[in-house]
Amino acid sequence: MARYMRDRAGRTWLDSLPGLLADRLEQWQLDVDLAPGSLPWSGHGGIVVPVRREDGSPAALKIAFPQDEARVERHALALWGGHGAVALLASDAESCAMLLERLDAGRSLADVPLDDGAVVWGGLVRQLGLAPDHRPEWREFAHIAARAEQWSDELPADWDQLGRPFPRWLLEAALEVCQTRGTVGRRSAHDLLVHTDLHFLNVLARPGIPPAGAVPTAAGYAAIDPQPMIGEPEFAVAPLLWNRLADLPASQAGAALLRRCHDFSSAAGLDPDVARQWCIAREVENALGYAAQGRRGGLARSLWVSSTLAGKTLDGLPDPHALPEPGHDG
Repeated sequence: MARYMRDRAGRTWLDSLPGLLADRLEQWQLDVDLAPGSLPWSGHGGIVVPVRREDGSPAALKIAFPQDEARVERHALALWGGHGAVALLASDAESCAMLLERLDAGRSLADVPLDDGAVVWGGLVRQLGLAPDHRPEWREFAHIAARAEQWSDELPADWDQLGRPFPRWLLEAALEVCQTRGTVGRRSAHDLLVHTDLHFLNVLARPGIPPAGAVPTAAGYAAIDPQPMIGEPEFAVAPLLWNRLADLPASQAGAALLRRCHDFSSAAGLDPDVARQWCIAREVENALGYAAQGRRGGLARSLWVSSTLAGKTLDGLPDPHALPEPGHDG
């Protein structure tokens, strides 16, 4: 949450949190369910407080910083209706607050072996991949193809302005993806609702499922923090490839990264090569963001992943096992 201390809008929101929390507790008739001395759960974009409803049932109260991703989250959760994602019990648009099904915050897909994780993740993606229909929530989401068109203009300008922080060929590899997969003509009847941040820590276990020692299945897990968009579902694979790099084998890590892309994509019924292409574009965009922020660890990670997937790992980068996980890169 320290990131919100950096500007006036963030500090204003932090100052407002106690009042927002008290208002939602009163309006939804909730009691805080924290052990004495415990703190609320905090994530990248908000806080989550375990609560009890009037009937004593457990739930989780989430209050998010009012940014675009947070404002559309409730619409995606409403469409999913608890199938593949955390169930939405109530929401308040003005405060960016949601009352959610309480999941097991201590058990995520990050703790599951990758082979089992692919089965769970693939099953969730199949549930989450809804086709647009008549419901008004669909009008709230941005389109992945439009984002790629935007990158076609922004990435070259950012790359040049930042002093060309990586070779031109890698930038061109990302631009080729944007130009081939991001054209307006690619928007079609095959577009689906996409959870664009479906990494291992954003998949939490449902309490008591699966039982200890049982093989994990999609039925025992749910996705959180969706950052939803509409478009090609292969866009969702990328966060799996820039997380858990330490789990790659010591030798031939690059080949193992490609196998991971193939295995998770196949488990979800997706095209592995399309997923690979989208990850190149997303990681080049990430790399430029890290370069602008001076986050050398994140920059190195994004360059290793994107160049490896593009077929030519850049020289001079750290071993992938030495690269920081997202959120721990400065």
